[in-house]
Amino acid sequence: MGKVPADKPLRLLVIATIAGLAFIGVESLSTAGAQGGRAPDGALARVAAAPAEVTLGQPAVPAPLPAAVSAVQEVVDLPGGGTRVFGHRRFLVAYYGTAGTGVLGVLGEADPDTMHRRLLKAAEPFGRDGEQVQPVYELIVTVADAVPGPDGDYSHDISDAAVRDYIAAAHRHGALVVLDLQPGRSDFLTVAQRWKWALQDPWVGLALDPEWRVGPRQVPAQVIGSVGAVEVNRVTRWLSGLKQRRGLPEKAFVLHQFRTSMIRNIDKVVDRKGLAMVQHVDGFGTQRQKLATYHAVARPDQFAMGFKLFYDEDVNLFSPQRVRKIRPAVRFVSYQ
Repeated sequence: MGKVPADKPLRLLVIATIAGLAFIGVESLSTAGAQGGRAPDGALARVAAAPAEVTLGQPAVPAPLPAAVSAVQEVVDLPGGGTRVFGHRRFLVAYYGTAGTGVLGVLGEADPDTMHRRLLKAAEPFGRDGEQVQPVYELIVTVADAVPGPDGDYSHDISDAAVRDYIAAAHRHGALVVLDLQPGRSDFLTVAQRWKWALQDPWVGLALDPEWRVGPRQVPAQVIGSVGAVEVNRVTRWLSGLKQRRGLPEKAFVLHQFRTSMIRNIDKVVDRKGLAMVQHVDGFGTQRQKLATYHAVARPDQFAMGFKLFYDEDVNLFSPQRVRKIRPAVRFVSYQ
């Protein structure tokens, strides 16, 4: 997929709305001999309201957006240029959470523009010469619940408007967005397909959080969920097809994990064309505990590696410099 000439403005249609909220329980755990906990995940978002003209190399300043999603009309580069998530020597740094509340992560502590400024300060120390540090908003858009809800699936979607707010902010500031799914008793593909409208945006990727993918008699937060490679591969096949049909740049695809049991037959997860496959290791605790978890589950020959930092739950929080020394090397860091 070639680049669009720099003198040819790209037109994107994004959308606007407002936010809904969520619940999740807290739990602690031990991982492969490492005593470590894992905090609840969640996400939400904000956007504006009409077509935005985006010129390569510049953050977009969206005009009001239409009320319905629209296809990308031309191939669009990712922020900073090119069509590969880790191309141009990108190192990704994310804020994680849900809109309207800091309970599920730092991203929701303030509006998207305010949090973007905070994210830039947190991301800057990760930079090295010749690299781009790429800001990311990781947004829980389907949130696991302790009650069945009207669909009986123990999860709910946040409002489309909230998600549109974050997508619009991403285009203003040159950030990527990753939609995080906590499906409860539903399956990941069914939930992901509800977010097709947002995943058609060229800067929006997808994350699966198996902790919150529970069985038909289980309740989120009462057990640690899991997913099999077959289900993961169904999602990546669908997402890769969407990317190819829409002529989109490569999409980030993130698998969260802090126990080997959370992704069954992980060796059979397919490296799908058009997706930047990331294994994101999420255990919290002391530095020693976090590294034990990381080394117990990491599969660097199969995935780009991710690592989560918890502002509240971690003991002696890793510095950016210390994270950059972890081996196998980390390429995607998120703060919760």
